[in-house]
Amino acid sequence: MRRRLLLLLSVAMMALSAIAQRLNVKGTVSDVNKEAVIGATVLIKGSNVGTKTDLYGQFILQGVKPGSQLVVSYIGMKTKTVNAAEFVQIVLENDDQVLDEVMVVAFGEQKKSSFTGSAGVIDSKKLETRQVTNVMEALQGNVAGLQAYSHSGAPDAAPEFRIRGISSINAGKAPLIVLDGAPYDGDWNSINPADVASVTVLKDAASNALYGARGANGVIIVTTKKGEKARTSITLDVKLGSSSRASKRYETIDNPALYIETNYKALYNNYINQGQSVANAHANANKTLTASSQNGGLGYLPYVVPDGQYLVGDNGKLNPSATLGNRVYNNGQVYTIMPDDWIEEAYRNALRQEYNLSINGGGTNGTFYASLGYLNADGIAVGSDYERYTARMKATYQATKWLNIGGNVSFARSTTNNGADVSDTEDSGNNNIYTQIMLMGPIYPVYLRDENGNILYNENGIVGDYGDGQLMGSNYVRPYLTQVNGITDASMNTNKWGITNFSLNGFADIDIWDGLKATINASLYSYEEKYTATQQPFYGFGHMSYPNGYVYKYNSSIFTQNYQQLLKYNKKIGKHNVSILAGHESYKSNTDYLYADRKNMFSYWDNQELNGATTYLTNGGYKVDYNTEGWIFRGLYDYDGKYFGQVSYRRDASSRFHPDHRWGNFYSFGGAWIITKEEWMKDVKWLNELKLKASFGQNGNDNIGNFLYTDLYDINKGDGNDITLTLSSIGNKEITWETITNINLGVEFQMFKSRLRGSVEYFYRKTTDMLSWVKVPLELGYSGSYYNVGDMSNKGVEIELNGDPIVTKNFRWTIGANLTAYKNKVLKLNDSNKFNTLDGHPGYTSGSNFYGEDLPMYTWRLRKYAGVNDNGESMWYKHDADGNLITTTDPTSITLDENFFNCGTALPDFYGGFNTGVSALGFDLNVSFAYSVGGKVMDWTYMQLMQNPQSGLTGMAMHQDLLGAWSADNTSSNIPRLCYNDQYANYTSDRFLTDGSWLALQNITLGYNLPAKWMNSLGINGIRVAVSGENLTYWSKRKGLDPRINASGSISASKYAPARTITGSISVKF
Repeated sequence: MRRRLLLLLSVAMMALSAIAQRLNVKGTVSDVNKEAVIGATVLIKGSNVGTKTDLYGQFILQGVKPGSQLVVSYIGMKTKTVNAAEFVQIVLENDDQVLDEVMVVAFGEQKKSSFTGSAGVIDSKKLETRQVTNVMEALQGNVAGLQAYSHSGAPDAAPEFRIRGISSINAGKAPLIVLDGAPYDGDWNSINPADVASVTVLKDAASNALYGARGANGVIIVTTKKGEKARTSITLDVKLGSSSRASKRYETIDNPALYIETNYKALYNNYINQGQSVANAHANANKTLTASSQNGGLGYLPYVVPDGQYLVGDNGKLNPSATLGNRVYNNGQVYTIMPDDWIEEAYRNALRQEYNLSINGGGTNGTFYASLGYLNADGIAVGSDYERYTARMKATYQATKWLNIGGNVSFARSTTNNGADVSDTEDSGNNNIYTQIMLMGPIYPVYLRDENGNILYNENGIVGDYGDGQLMGSNYVRPYLTQVNGITDASMNTNKWGITNFSLNGFADIDIWDGLKATINASLYSYEEKYTATQQPFYGFGHMSYPNGYVYKYNSSIFTQNYQQLLKYNKKIGKHNVSILAGHESYKSNTDYLYADRKNMFSYWDNQELNGATTYLTNGGYKVDYNTEGWIFRGLYDYDGKYFGQVSYRRDASSRFHPDHRWGNFYSFGGAWIITKEEWMKDVKWLNELKLKASFGQNGNDNIGNFLYTDLYDINKGDGNDITLTLSSIGNKEITWETITNINLGVEFQMFKSRLRGSVEYFYRKTTDMLSWVKVPLELGYSGSYYNVGDMSNKGVEIELNGDPIVTKNFRWTIGANLTAYKNKVLKLNDSNKFNTLDGHPGYTSGSNFYGEDLPMYTWRLRKYAGVNDNGESMWYKHDADGNLITTTDPTSITLDENFFNCGTALPDFYGGFNTGVSALGFDLNVSFAYSVGGKVMDWTYMQLMQNPQSGLTGMAMHQDLLGAWSADNTSSNIPRLCYNDQYANYTSDRFLTDGSWLALQNITLGYNLPAKWMNSLGINGIRVAVSGENLTYWSKRKGLDPRINASGSISASKYAPARTITGSISVKF
């Protein structure tokens, strides 16, 4: 027993001695200029134990065995091995061989120096400064050639993208999204931005030809984070913030008294123009003003005046005896009419909270990355919110020397609520809550109030005013926007989406022979969306149309499969480097859709399922299968890292075409020359790199919809049990790809020790066989079909600059900017579509846009405003019989093509973004902007707000510019006179075209990284705190106008307003 005890004590003493001998290694890592290297990896050789340097280039490793060596590495620098000691100073040298940035490209990775195409890359460092719900929101202004349009500010809204112009009129214009190597047709919001390592935007044929039929509009590759061969680290991010309305309000007449006075003036002028005396005009204007909506009045007013007195005096001002709080008595209830600010009631400050937890690590045989995420974002519009759960697991394992396998599993579940009727939010219909709040006159209440002015509530919640006389009596009806109140509907209606995403990716890399590798990739993706909408039966539209309630549901599911079998061969022979990729890819997508709606619900609040309603309305469903298959080849060659060549080819098939025309061939050629690697450039010290590149190729666009090559029929129920078939559209089996030919010429440079970096690129994109709708005589029994008969071009220049003006040991200032300028032109249209001409250009009109040969997309074809005449009436230009330009006060007489004018295009002259950042002593400040200059937009909301009061439109909101309308005392104004029922005053014309330029402050982030020495004793590797402002503000030509909504330039404020978000965050790494 004694012997065993002595042995145990001896072992313990030896262990304690070994522990005591272990080192706590401290050190610094710098470059040859003695600048700190931030984020360098420091590993104990032969293990996965290590750390990274902090903002000062410092690191600490505890418990290092004496005699160990440290391996220190950083991208772009030579890896260095040093002996462990209590304090080490490590200097890393630049490595020209690895200084190249490695970027994600089609079907793999490639060094930037050897890349002959055009691409923009956003890495995780830039993404981490943005507080966005989906990663795509962070791209605007950060990638040259990329335009983003935001249709909605809802928390689950996603932007729409265009890369290097517009490639088609009728086919899809959006780029292909590729997630971790596989085409992705799912919900962008299901990708947690915290999981994203990089986003690559491919812009030319050399970079996206391998995507064949789906790459014509560009490709956006999203790559998620992966594990690192280092000790396990855990990161916890917590973000709390508040969102508010970011868009400015139009300068409307919000004062109820001034609004009433302006309406009075319009009525008074109308009676004066009819020849009435001043006294009669004054009396009749007051009479009409205070009349019911049926008699041309404002319906009901919030003001009360003593008996026998007019609401508005003969000086045109509100009677000083008028008081707010008009009381209405109906069915034993007393109501008090008080005006409300509809915009203020529709929007609110909203809470946003986000939590992300990730774990990352690996060893000699594998790596892993796992994450969990939760986001809860209340919408700034009443009744809206968004909640999301995400999870991801990504791992690799070196099973043998010749086999490396891995997988990537992700799950996302989100729920979106929007109680307002969103079915109509993409237009200006009256059921659109955003139309209501923008155009409602400032005298009308949102809520009904009791005799003491308190808002009324009942068993259904808050009681709103629907302007239909249902509660206050038949005389209390709004003349405009009757039976609607989207604000209170938001608390009673249901508009709910539930979306579930699941993806599973797997790969196997097999080393076959020296430089020859086989890769097998498989990707499965499942998307399921469930939607429920109800219409309350208690008030307004719901009460009139569905007195017992209405319910609508749909279920949509998408299942996609992507399989890739690739062979890769890399060989270096002396100064010659060859890389070959060959393989096969197949893609399958299956969509199922079911829908039904019913009315007459048994109990609106207790059962909002279909079986809770008794009357069938509609139901149906469909299934769509879409498949592609392609054979790919890419060859890369470089000589001595100076001369580069690339050829790509894909033979692609798409199920969207007839079997006889299903296959297409797409290709690209590219070359590059790094001039600075020539011997005769060695003495040019200020120029670090100069690279010339060029590429040419073709892509296809099969995003034309399904079944256009075959006849389609509607199935209908006839008499009795008979079934009838009706031809709805006739197919065209000859229909084929839209083909886009790309030319790209560019120069890339780095100078002054790479402190200034940039590129200039010229691009030309020509679309041929553009999809066009060809009409046929109606007596044939159908309206027409699609043919490939159009051409279009886009050509332009991209400039990108990045620099580090000041870099010292403790301070760094960075700047960046990009600019894209391009011209679009429709080259050819089908002859049957040439219904009109504009300035001699044949084409056709859609709304106010004209599509004509040799003209850009979204050209405005409008009447031309000529100001006002001596009576203050609107005038427009037209041509007389001899072709002379004259004016007319009757716009309906302007019908001939020659009397419509080319008023420019909605497309901008140039657009882009710029940013700057400074970092010092652990603090960093980053600011980014996006901009667009030029182009004309049609401000439909301003046009509506400038409308003269008239029958059916009385009670509409008014813009303050109407106060400057022409009058006998203001004859220099070009705004037509205020006159009731002057229906031509605001006729559609170029008067409402506005400069579409804008500047947006996208983001400001201020962060602080706590010094490592404060946290090492706590076992914490880093803490970062930050405050960030997202989508802070914007400037445009007119207050309230937001031209960022769409590419067509048709701008209406009847949209969910963009949100400004201020967030505080803390990130802790263990």
